[in-house]
Amino acid sequence: MSPTSPASPTSTANPHCPTRRLTTAQALVAFLARQYTERDGRRQRLISATWGIFGHGNVAGIGQALVEAAAGGGPGSPGGTTPGNGTGNGTGHRMPYLQGRNEQAMVHAAVGYARQSGRLSAHAVTTSIGPGATNLVTGAALATINRLPVLLLPGDTFATRPADPVLQQLELPYAGDVSVNDCLRPVSRYFDRITRPEALIPAALQAMRVLADPAETGAVTLALPQDVQAEAYDWPEEFFAERDWHIRRPAPDTYELEAAVRAIRSARRPLIVAGGGVRHSAAEETLAAFTAATRIPVASTQAGKGALRHDHPADVGGIGHTGTATADELARTADLVIGIGTRFSDFTTASGTLFADPAVRFLHLNITGFDAHKLGALPLVADARAGLEALTAALAGRGYRVDPAYETEYTGAKEAWEERVESSFATPAPAARPTQTQVLGLLDTLVTEDDILINAAGSLPGDLHKLWRARSRDQYHVEYGYSCMGYEIPAAIGVLLATGRQGRAGRPVWALVGDGTYLMNPTEIVTAVQENLPLKLLILQNHGYASIGGLSEAVGAERFGTAYRHRDADGGFTGPPLPVDLAANAASLGLRVLRATTVDDLRKALSEARDAEGPTCVYVETETPDTVSGPPPAQAWWDVPVAETASRPAAVKAREEYDRQVAARRRHL
Repeated sequence: MSPTSPASPTSTANPHCPTRRLTTAQALVAFLARQYTERDGRRQRLISATWGIFGHGNVAGIGQALVEAAAGGGPGSPGGTTPGNGTGNGTGHRMPYLQGRNEQAMVHAAVGYARQSGRLSAHAVTTSIGPGATNLVTGAALATINRLPVLLLPGDTFATRPADPVLQQLELPYAGDVSVNDCLRPVSRYFDRITRPEALIPAALQAMRVLADPAETGAVTLALPQDVQAEAYDWPEEFFAERDWHIRRPAPDTYELEAAVRAIRSARRPLIVAGGGVRHSAAEETLAAFTAATRIPVASTQAGKGALRHDHPADVGGIGHTGTATADELARTADLVIGIGTRFSDFTTASGTLFADPAVRFLHLNITGFDAHKLGALPLVADARAGLEALTAALAGRGYRVDPAYETEYTGAKEAWEERVESSFATPAPAARPTQTQVLGLLDTLVTEDDILINAAGSLPGDLHKLWRARSRDQYHVEYGYSCMGYEIPAAIGVLLATGRQGRAGRPVWALVGDGTYLMNPTEIVTAVQENLPLKLLILQNHGYASIGGLSEAVGAERFGTAYRHRDADGGFTGPPLPVDLAANAASLGLRVLRATTVDDLRKALSEARDAEGPTCVYVETETPDTVSGPPPAQAWWDVPVAETASRPAAVKAREEYDRQVAARRRHL
């Protein structure tokens, strides 16, 4: 057996420090296969699979290492996990490989997997140098903004520079140590370039620390020069020992906890804003117990929707620009806003105009001090579940509960909003063409708590946030931190891999996309077909960027450049719709496609797709909504600056409305 084989015997030249001779890439793969997370007694693989597209920058290094690791003949013993839900008992150390078609999409799939796995398990993504590496940037930004772990392993140019420049190398006259991978620095929570094999040891350990840290996690990048990947080194055997990375649940500081209790006890109209941190902490039951004791209503951000079931008495729906009238009216009169695991983005705060009570105060339970101090809040820096448990215990016996009249007020308002939801979901005659909200209504009648809905951009997130009835903690999967078009299809693949089940016995996973999003990134349909994953793809064709079209009209830009239509005689885009057949495109990539032209067709197609064992697409061309069947308008403002000077009447009028709205903005200090 050759001395560089990953399966070669351990060197015993120094019995006090046994080593194994491997390439850097082989060592990295062996190391990753032995990393585990542990929280609340549950142990699973930290890196359960690696996505990859190969080129000259990674094929001979990481590619070769993955061949051996996937086959079980490489660094590690036989057995191990599949690209499923990341569970493992430590007896096997294979590294499953997943083949992607687009580097950005591979990161999206990894992010979908990490979110569905509760941030306890993640995927790695390897690419070649050059465009393969820069294609990672959008996905990395999405992961970091949403606080979701993904390990990026882009190839890099030669560390030894035997040929300079090499193919796809960026040359900068003022710096010889910069490559295109440096684009990943600002969107990574940790970045290192491994210019010597031995430098991998501290870098790999730091990478795992960040991935497993609930306060720091996000995209982690280890840039790997292609010559270093293939270079052999005598690695200390201890580097390959199994490691458990404990996911902390930090408890709140006593002083901060007492201040929080005082603030809650003095509040007359408190409102909870539940963010994604509730889900990441698995704190849904704890939140329900807290609301049962206090009767404080709970509004949710996009990431937090589902923290309480839609039919929980305290759930008042989404908050902010895309929120419900119930939640937004409560926000305007709240005297204490209790944030739990939220970033308080501009959509949540209605660009600083939503929380209007002159005496409003903020209390923010968050695992990061950076977020906990936003809006001049009283900080309660802690894990969401640990913090809620501490608050519930501290309030117990002190007799705090909101006034019954306040409880009656918000439950009545919630019932009124439900009537508006029913009106939006109501379908016309069976032969009519449905609107977008009617499509959601038909889906609403079909799903159970097992179904998972994935969306990210366009007009759908607003409709879903206002109208969707979340039936389980993980049913609502809308990526709105980065609102990235093209996220949905690959993310659905990641979710399917995380659920670990396939076919009708598994959980139905729906990717909801408009035509604009579909055209951005349909490539991973091929991956779903290759893996025979029962993806349910729902394409809504509305011939353009509907969301931006509406926004364009509101800000005086007159829907310019937002329709998918032929040019007219004046050079504009008001001609007939483009003859683009997205259903035919999806079918050409291997999907089974069900076309629906009427409400009745759609009802049948959705049911058939839900029962399908293989990847299936439902395609429907939607009708422009009217005043009866369209979604309720925005219940709160969002700041998109309007031209201060303009000659066109639409922009002049829009600026007048902008000046009126912006006058209500506050800085909460």
